[in-house]
Amino acid sequence: MENKPYRILTMNHIAERGIDALVERGCQVGEEIENPHGILLRSANLHDYPFGEGLVAIARSGAGTNNIPLKTCCEKGIVVFNSPGANAEAVKELILCSLVMSSRNVLGSIDWVKGLKDEGDNIPNLVEKGKAAFSGPELMGKTLGVIGLGAIGSLIANIAVKLGMNVIGHDPYLSVDAAWRLSRSVQHAVDVDEVYMKSDYISINVPYTEATKEMLNAKAFAKMKPGVRIINESRGEVVNDDDMIEAVKSGRVGKYVTDFPNKKLIGVENIICMPHLGAVTPESEEKSSVMAAHELYDYLLNGNIKNSVNFPDATLERMGLRRLCILHQNVPKMLNQFLEIACSTGLNVDNMINKAYGEYAYAMIDLNGELTQQQIADLRAIPEVIRVRVV
Repeated sequence: MENKPYRILTMNHIAERGIDALVERGCQVGEEIENPHGILLRSANLHDYPFGEGLVAIARSGAGTNNIPLKTCCEKGIVVFNSPGANAEAVKELILCSLVMSSRNVLGSIDWVKGLKDEGDNIPNLVEKGKAAFSGPELMGKTLGVIGLGAIGSLIANIAVKLGMNVIGHDPYLSVDAAWRLSRSVQHAVDVDEVYMKSDYISINVPYTEATKEMLNAKAFAKMKPGVRIINESRGEVVNDDDMIEAVKSGRVGKYVTDFPNKKLIGVENIICMPHLGAVTPESEEKSSVMAAHELYDYLLNGNIKNSVNFPDATLERMGLRRLCILHQNVPKMLNQFLEIACSTGLNVDNMINKAYGEYAYAMIDLNGELTQQQIADLRAIPEVIRVRVV
């Protein structure tokens, strides 16, 4: 059985409520923790970080996990968690702001007004004469295409419906929970091309994967309405920057608002760059850190996995005296081997679960007694077993 208290290494600034959630449960938490059982972080880069043998879990306070070497973590049996949805309200609000900025030249008008500072009593008349240059269409009655209908996409789809927009959404991986959250007024597009062809505005809310890399490119822009306005609060890599710049300059894309600036995009007319503000609110940072902390502790203490990005989610009500947790390759007859070894000394199984996720799987087996060190060693000796824990 693993020793407690658990040692948790923190990286970046983690909101106090997240740290408190671990300290209150008896964990040793801090930035100088050696040989940690778990890591709680935000954007710190772990690609060159030396993982110790005792490290079993990493929790990301936020949604993206590009800063974590997932393949290495799979091979070492390190479960990686994120906190999806914790920042959804904050990102939704920024997308709403971005929709308005893409439609009406709010930023340009503010800069123009600043230039009137020395005009004294003429300012009101100059404002009335000059305001027409910053005119733009209303959102009401226009069509918003939402690509990705997860925690954030579903929120923006619903709020757009309330604003009087026609909303069409596309998500090939739409979950049952997400579907229940969506307004009945949201139209479902089976093919993303339907979103491209019908939308006046497009909000992209997908994770960055090989499948979504540069999905918005010249080929996609050619299918869109001339002057379409695009909002990217997802990831910079889902857009081909060179193709976007060309589309904006030609007028195919009327405005592009992105939370992921780079040297190519900054300063291009009709491209609005923000400094990754999506989740930068105290509320979202707190919610993300608390969610990540709870996921990390539940796995360390009970072996439960919720919101993992590299192993299957699996939760099980505890029964029996000891819980056997096994991360393994997803191949046939593994469970039979586990049970044969675990029950070889007369132990009985009180509860169990085995879930798969691609080429990996996870088993939890509740037993009515103690495993011997030899049994644990025999389990670890199975070639397809990645990590064995008894909690």
